[in-house]
Amino acid sequence: MAVYPKGHNGAFDFPVMHKVSGITLGTTCAGIKQSVRDDLVVIAMAEQSTCAAVFTQNAFCAAPVHVAKANLSHAPRWLLINSGNANAGTGEQGMQDALFTCAKLAEVADGSADQVLPFSTGVIGQPLPVDKIAAVLPAAFSDLSLTHWEKAARAIMTTDTFAKGVSRVIIIEGQPVVINGIAKGAGMIHPNMATMLAFIATDAKIKQHLLQKSLSAAVEQSFNRITVDGDTSTNDACVVMASGCSLAPEIKEDSLHFSTFADALSLVCKELAEAIVRDGEGATKLMRIVVEEALTDEEAVGVGKTIAHSPLVKTAFFASDPNWGRILAAVGRAGVENLELDAIRIYLDDVCIVRNGGRAEDYTEAAGQQVMDQSEITITVKLGRGESVQEVLTCDFSYDYVRINAEYRT
Repeated sequence: MAVYPKGHNGAFDFPVMHKVSGITLGTTCAGIKQSVRDDLVVIAMAEQSTCAAVFTQNAFCAAPVHVAKANLSHAPRWLLINSGNANAGTGEQGMQDALFTCAKLAEVADGSADQVLPFSTGVIGQPLPVDKIAAVLPAAFSDLSLTHWEKAARAIMTTDTFAKGVSRVIIIEGQPVVINGIAKGAGMIHPNMATMLAFIATDAKIKQHLLQKSLSAAVEQSFNRITVDGDTSTNDACVVMASGCSLAPEIKEDSLHFSTFADALSLVCKELAEAIVRDGEGATKLMRIVVEEALTDEEAVGVGKTIAHSPLVKTAFFASDPNWGRILAAVGRAGVENLELDAIRIYLDDVCIVRNGGRAEDYTEAAGQQVMDQSEITITVKLGRGESVQEVLTCDFSYDYVRINAEYRT
């Protein structure tokens, strides 16, 4: 299990990653935007592997997203990932470039181009340097190894300040099943798939439709519950690969093993999602927004996201200012019909700040300040309307967020 820093400048120890039989990773430097570190990853899957994915819902989705969606039904064998260039907003040329890189990897791997899933992350609107990528594909392919998880996690980074990885082992009928995941993301993070890239691998034996079912459920409760800045990217994707190489029996829908596997996959996704929020561009605080007593899950998520998206709330948390009125205002504009103001209670950790339609009578500024000085804070909103509970993760807005994004192309 990964141990993540409490602030973006904290030290990070990349976790020990178990080997996933049938899944290998290779990296190299193509010099796409920089030439200091690796920026290209190839992931190879055993022949009998199954693969599932979810993608960004941005209407301007990038060329590699279109190609990956189309190729997902062709028994994928390889993933090709580059950082430094998003190949988004590049029109027909972008599509041709994505297809070209798939074909070039297929040549190196002695496979079919439609069995390659391409992924890109980086600057939008610039042509993909396909010649640079094609030239180093043999090096990436020859680097394939069961142990190169950290190398791959670092190669997909853009504005990330630390590499993100999670490794878990579950036992099914006495046999270990490994689930590993890596992700990148720090800015342009907003639910609606989640704005990031995540690559998860397991050696479980599981049919594709069940893998897709478990991934979709996991993403809904993890990557779709995080937001850094409210911007949904053009390139987001989350992929899970199952090699089928474990000695454990096949996971079937009508067995307890399916729920065991699905729960473990969900936990991996949640840990990766939290790591992304902790690494929010310029972030100094992790904020958990828990909405309770809502009529529906959708209502709870809507309230949570409204608070999480508020620049005024996020800047107040950066300043460690217990300006509870900003949270109250966000709840009020969340679009909840027939909201009973007197029934709402709002807490900073266990300090009640709002009760009976206004500031809680026992609230003190000193108590609020003590919570706001922490690096991790839970905002709990009790709506007094029902039994639904949902959580949204976000971070504060700092001066560095503006600087990082103002200088992104320089």
